[in-house]
Amino acid sequence: MTKDKEQIHQIVVTAAQMRAIETRVFEAGMPVAALMEKVAGMVTRRIQELYPHPQKVGFIIGPGHNGGDALVVARELHFQGYPIVLYSPVSKFKELTGHHARYLASLGFHISNDISIVQECDLIVDGLFGFGLEKPLTEPIIDGINQINQLSQPVLSIDIPSGLHTDTGEVLGAAIRATRTFCLGLWKLGELQDKALEYIGIPELIDFDLPSADIEAVLGNPAPIRRITPKVALAHLPLPRAAASHKYQFGHLLLICGSRQYAGASILAGLGARATGVGMLSIAVPESIKPILHGQLPEALIIGCPETATGAISNLPEHIDLHSYDAIACGPGITTAPESLIATILSVNAPLILDADALNIIAQLGAIAPLSYRKFPTIITPHPGEFKRLFPHLEASLAKNRVEAAQIAATESNTVVLLKGARVVIARPEKFGGETWINPQSTPALARGGSGDVLTGLLGGLIAHSRRFSTPESPNQTHIFGSVQTAVWWHARAGEIAATELTEMGVDAFTLTKYLLSAIRSEIQTNA
Repeated sequence: MTKDKEQIHQIVVTAAQMRAIETRVFEAGMPVAALMEKVAGMVTRRIQELYPHPQKVGFIIGPGHNGGDALVVARELHFQGYPIVLYSPVSKFKELTGHHARYLASLGFHISNDISIVQECDLIVDGLFGFGLEKPLTEPIIDGINQINQLSQPVLSIDIPSGLHTDTGEVLGAAIRATRTFCLGLWKLGELQDKALEYIGIPELIDFDLPSADIEAVLGNPAPIRRITPKVALAHLPLPRAAASHKYQFGHLLLICGSRQYAGASILAGLGARATGVGMLSIAVPESIKPILHGQLPEALIIGCPETATGAISNLPEHIDLHSYDAIACGPGITTAPESLIATILSVNAPLILDADALNIIAQLGAIAPLSYRKFPTIITPHPGEFKRLFPHLEASLAKNRVEAAQIAATESNTVVLLKGARVVIARPEKFGGETWINPQSTPALARGGSGDVLTGLLGGLIAHSRRFSTPESPNQTHIFGSVQTAVWWHARAGEIAATELTEMGVDAFTLTKYLLSAIRSEIQTNA
């Protein structure tokens, strides 16, 4: 894949941005009809690749250009020997779509308003509505979509499943549950929202060569919202290592985690960090669980801490020099008892990863404001519940558009916000560019206790590595932010590979750690 093609596969747009890009293309002289022919031809060839033996294909035709795309695909499949039928719940079409409908009528194909003709097909193509839908659908369209969703036949949506809001992924009354979605030109933001996942099916991009100049004119360079691709993730791995290397060149991470009740959290975070090849790993835990950590992570320096009567860290030992570490990750399993600990680590001039109970303590104390004064980057990793506790005023925004909510939270707190979910969102504060990345890799196998602890270890190890590009006076924000992208993608990819081998039920957090290195090895070989 060329550089330009790689970048195209990263870019994510809103409906307004996509409309503006296409307007520039049309104003430059590209005929709408010519572009429709090109796009529909590419979709046709893809359908032939996926379903090479002619089957009866039913088309759902909408009033606009998405319906026009579907009609051109229908025409071309007909010429390739595929039996076709046409259905539409509407009677009026845009001019260009109407032209294609009339030509198909001349070939003997008429658009029916009886949905039963589609229900008898082997394959269904959804060309009802493309990007830009904003108003809730009405009857009889809703009833037709619901009937389609009850069928077992594959459904292929052109651009975006009809009925989804292009930006938020919200279902506007009803939406097609696609088997596959052929996203046209650039990825649409709504397709990467959690609420859209059950409708998208298997997504793929149909790149029809939008000029880079037009994309950059609308979005800027780099684009503000992008997808993490394997190439992006692999770029920030600490590989290769120089032949004459020593451990102090590969970072020193301090993990502050665990309690008597949640000893496993410290083990899982430690195993995640170990996989990154971090040069030195120190783990601060309550004194009583030190022996457990020594047994699981013999190479790590285990620091015993004074503890409360319930077995939580009460404070860090006085001999610890927090400024000597390249990164500090705090939170997994510490409980909400060690409140004073948070104030201590916020003052340290090192990248800081705050997860789990560290976030709960901050929410309890109402201590978001102090985060914004830190000189070095702070990465917070809330799941939606923790996010709402940290940013209660953004609860409505989170429900509507989690990408936008993460962006607002990042700028308000001056932190990198890693918002967990089926599609992890990573938002950078406006002070440092305001860019946002979304991880398209995911598996429900990761919806297990302890999975987030492994991610914290990965984050800590990679960010400690990245300090080799920084000085105490000038943290390298780009490398640190890149390490966050790599950790998120790596974590999800390992989960996907483990789920393929073990089923989604078989991927507990400890098992996940055993797939981390094999997942990276596989991707390096694939993308070599």
